Amino acid sequence: MKIIVNLTRFSSLVVEWREFKMETKSLTSQFYIHTYTMKKPSLFILLSAFGLSTFAQKNFTLQSPDKGISVQFMLSKNGNASYSVKRNSAVVLESSKLGLIREDGDFSKQLSFVSASAVSPVSDSYELLTAKRRFNTYKANKQIFHLKSASGQPLDVIFQVSNDGLAFRYYFPDKSSGVKKLSQELSSFNFPATAKAWMQPMSVAKTGFESTNPSYEEYYKKGIDVGTAAPTTAGWVYPALFNAGNNWALITESSLDRNYCATRLAQNSPEGEYSIGFADPREVFTGGVANPESQLPWYTPWRVIAVGSLKTIVESTLGTDLAKPAIKIDKSFLKPGIASWSWVLLKDDSTVYKVQKRFIDYAADMKWKYCLIDADWDRKIGYDKIQELADYGKTKDVGLILWYNSAGAWNGVQYTPKNKLLTAQSRAEEFSRLQKMGIKGMKIDFFGGDGQSMIAYYLDILQDAAKYNLSVNFHGATLPRGWQRTYPNLMTMESIKGMEFITFDQNNANEEPAHGATIPFTRNAFDPMDFTPMALYKIPNINRKTTSAYELATSVIYLSGIQHMAETPEGMSHIPGFVKKFLQELPGNWDDVKFIDGYPGKLAVIARKSGNKWIVAGINGENQEKELSLNLSFLKALKGNLITDSGNESLFTQSSIDATGATKVSVKPNGGFVMVFK
Repeated sequence: MKIIVNLTRFSSLVVEWREFKMETKSLTSQFYIHTYTMKKPSLFILLSAFGLSTFAQKNFTLQSPDKGISVQFMLSKNGNASYSVKRNSAVVLESSKLGLIREDGDFSKQLSFVSASAVSPVSDSYELLTAKRRFNTYKANKQIFHLKSASGQPLDVIFQVSNDGLAFRYYFPDKSSGVKKLSQELSSFNFPATAKAWMQPMSVAKTGFESTNPSYEEYYKKGIDVGTAAPTTAGWVYPALFNAGNNWALITESSLDRNYCATRLAQNSPEGEYSIGFADPREVFTGGVANPESQLPWYTPWRVIAVGSLKTIVESTLGTDLAKPAIKIDKSFLKPGIASWSWVLLKDDSTVYKVQKRFIDYAADMKWKYCLIDADWDRKIGYDKIQELADYGKTKDVGLILWYNSAGAWNGVQYTPKNKLLTAQSRAEEFSRLQKMGIKGMKIDFFGGDGQSMIAYYLDILQDAAKYNLSVNFHGATLPRGWQRTYPNLMTMESIKGMEFITFDQNNANEEPAHGATIPFTRNAFDPMDFTPMALYKIPNINRKTTSAYELATSVIYLSGIQHMAETPEGMSHIPGFVKKFLQELPGNWDDVKFIDGYPGKLAVIARKSGNKWIVAGINGENQEKELSLNLSFLKALKGNLITDSGNESLFTQSSIDATGATKVSVKPNGGFVMVFK
């Protein structure tokens, strides 16, 4: 039965109904309004027997617990979903798109509104040994928007807003016996035209050394105009940093599982609107898929946007707050720390028994936990002699970490061991062998892919390694995206143009000061990073542009569950005793963090706490001396020691310093410092 109502007689009823809907902002049934004209210009509304229709735009506002950040969710009259973001009433993101396209349905347009959940609080707490803060608490407000596609397929859009940012994800709640495939994600991040960006270009698949790209090993473009196109069609990597007026925003993703590919930002961002890009079809495990596919129900990864001041960005843990909780493993073997490593400065010829024994002694002398033995150890040293080194290291309280080639058809690298990890059976055999040998961890290299099947390979390795009490370090790899919380045996990942590149080419050494002062605000903001820092003395065949104190400070500025130090025993012999003592007592993990001062690419001053010790470290990314006045009032007038550049052959100088609200520090061009307070 259908009812025809003359609009001219019942217009007031329609207006009242619209107002009722806007006030309640949640309806439990579908409504359909049909208008038509007869031969005479009379306009009618056809009200379905199933109920009244919703044709007005839907607007919902969700705020952070402290009400500083507000997110507006909108569904237009045409059924297009979008959102926008403000902080303290200032625009951070203008109207930005939401939606996806599945091969069996379009969830990007002609969406209809079903209902919105009540706003509910979200609370979580967790311990993480590989992060800027050991004990973390997350509080946010959550709201779910239930939608349907034009063909009636359900889609939920989930928002969570915390005091340091927001996150959203999609959920397909229905069930399916078959696999559903996504062809596109329409999510976008639309910044004001005046905003600036710090972004790293994504390298093109199958380029670089032995076709191993992408490996997230490009330099960040600094302070560029939003809307600037990426150099190649591959786009931009996460995290991407933006500045709009007094607000900063850092975009990444979290809770990436085996049912999705790792994404990036697309090459083009017209008028400052950045969109999601999927992996290159070539970035796959042999025979595997690139684009996301899964059975239903299906959650997508979180799109994470930290929002606030630079202090907010540096101190935020949003990237791990949104990650999945830790899998159940034996945590007794999880021991963050520092490792000696010969290869970065001494290269391939150092991977021999005699040199590695010397680097075990070096680690023991420095009171470091580990020694990393790099590529070709199986051919140049052999399993039996590695067993001898492992046994020797045990007497020195130094554990061994061994290098592996990820192998497979995706790279042409001939370094070995290779083809040991490709199947569950081969992994079990190798991991069992390493565990019996007393090996503590693995460095696995040359992945070259973000496709869904390659993501599954990463996670398979992590899960299987945990069964045998092995820690993992991925090199030539994607961004962790919070995996270190879900898989606590993931100690670190490279995903950065690090120290090895500085040893290859003078141009990389020239770039290091500004590069190093950028990554605390970007790459290393949420996830551990194996830059392999700290060449204190000399780099063979390279004119180092940073000072020795800059290099020393990076051991604190950069976060890594296992910090692999570049300096050698020979280089350390030129270093004053007070610097050596500082490094012998350097913590392997941190309890807390505070941003003190800085600006991306120019300066980074960060304080980290371990136990009753605070270390304040700073690096100057510019070739000009700086006189800093640092607010260290949180240290409550403690007295400490300052180590900085001496400007002569002794390399370093040490002096006492007081922590005040205006602690004065002079930093040399491309220089640095560390302060220790107890």
